[in-house]
Amino acid sequence: MSSTETLCLKITLGQEAHAIARQFAVEQTTPQKGKQTYLNTLAVYAVYSYLKLMRIDTALQEGDSWHPLKRALFDVADLVLPNIGKLECRPVQPGETAIYLPPEVMENRIGYVAVQFNERLNEVQLLGFIRTVTISSASEQIPLASLKPLNFLFDCIPDAVAHPTLSASQIQVNLNQWFDNLFENSWMALEEVFGSINKKEFALRSISSFNEANVARAKIIDLGLQVGNQSVVLLVAIAPYSEQKVEILVQLHPREGKTYLPSNLRMNLLSESGEIIQEVGARSNDNFIQLKRFRGYSGESFKIQVSNGDFTIKETFVI
Repeated sequence: MSSTETLCLKITLGQEAHAIARQFAVEQTTPQKGKQTYLNTLAVYAVYSYLKLMRIDTALQEGDSWHPLKRALFDVADLVLPNIGKLECRPVQPGETAIYLPPEVMENRIGYVAVQFNERLNEVQLLGFIRTVTISSASEQIPLASLKPLNFLFDCIPDAVAHPTLSASQIQVNLNQWFDNLFENSWMALEEVFGSINKKEFALRSISSFNEANVARAKIIDLGLQVGNQSVVLLVAIAPYSEQKVEILVQLHPREGKTYLPSNLRMNLLSESGEIIQEVGARSNDNFIQLKRFRGYSGESFKIQVSNGDFTIKETFVI
């Protein structure tokens, strides 16, 4: 099985990406050049969005693809990684089996990412990565089957460039990727979190009527010294509701070895701007609490806040 079958990451393209692509495309002198520019711009924006999610610094507006004259003269889709180099983001249209490399992108690149579009151009898949040093100077096409998994890109990025000290509230959990079995490291399968059979079965039973296509993951949250170093489990289950809409269920459970949640523990659903949409609190004998099921559109974000007195923990999600 090739890497393109095992590690494809989906990125949703919103209105901002398309607005920029349209602006760049209408500047071109022919429809063919306009289409090329449109796809190149979306490809760069998709990789920029992914690296932003992964906390990697980029300089979106410093590349040739963002320069009016250079994008008019050349077929470029470069994204600048400060102090590292340029990453070329090559678009792949439906049915294509290789990425095309024009002469102007054969030099001064740290590597190439293949960005495959769907028919509606509202979502792309990052198919994989290949380093420049592995490409012959005579090569003009790279078969998709020869790409490496996307995580090979991080071998080209020094550790100092990443920002591991970001708080949980600054890191967005991409729920849409959960449908493709792509999960952030801290979000685990229920059987990894709930040690006893009874606990796992209880958690599964509480979401079993949600939807047959649901995906559920859990994360252990340390409440700190204020609550006696206790931990709780934040459980999030998602299910497709319509083509562009997702239904979401959020619960808070005690950690294995505890029967009840700490009293006065509160869980809030916050809008992207921080407005409280829902709130639920734990009483002295609650073995779990949950928010009312809610729905959101692709591209929307929200926050789950867990608090008790002196501490507050937030998790940010994007649909």
